[in-house]
Amino acid sequence: MNTEIRQALRALYIQFFSFALIPVLLIVAYETDILSVGLYAEDTKMQYIMETIGILITIAFVPLALILFRFIHKWKIENVELPTILRRYVYLCMGRFALLEVVVLLNVVVSYSTLNNAGGFCILVALAATAFCLPSKKRLYTELNMQQPADE
Repeated sequence: MNTEIRQALRALYIQFFSFALIPVLLIVAYETDILSVGLYAEDTKMQYIMETIGILITIAFVPLALILFRFIHKWKIENVELPTILRRYVYLCMGRFALLEVVVLLNVVVSYSTLNNAGGFCILVALAATAFCLPSKKRLYTELNMQQPADE
């Protein structure tokens, strides 16, 4: 049981690390002029379209990522083996991170392409929602309604 939980937590930590690393690499690419900055800074119509898409994706994906918490509690886990439960949990957490990652990456591109800070606010919203998805052993036991062993 301990090894399975450790493997699930390791997978969650890798997901979280990649969630944090990919936007940083994109920002570095923009800051070092590998990607062009301000591509649509003068085109107000394109700015409006890009910012609207970024805001709408944020409005849709952030609550969806947080609503995925409810699906964990609706599972009938009494008759299911622990590896199956942990695999489902890791996939659900991967879905949460993927939704938030799309919001962050899209709004980084919007922010650097339009040189406007509306994308930056959407990034902050997604990063604030990430605080509810941080992987930990305590969260795993709590979300799966499992009793944490006393020796841990």
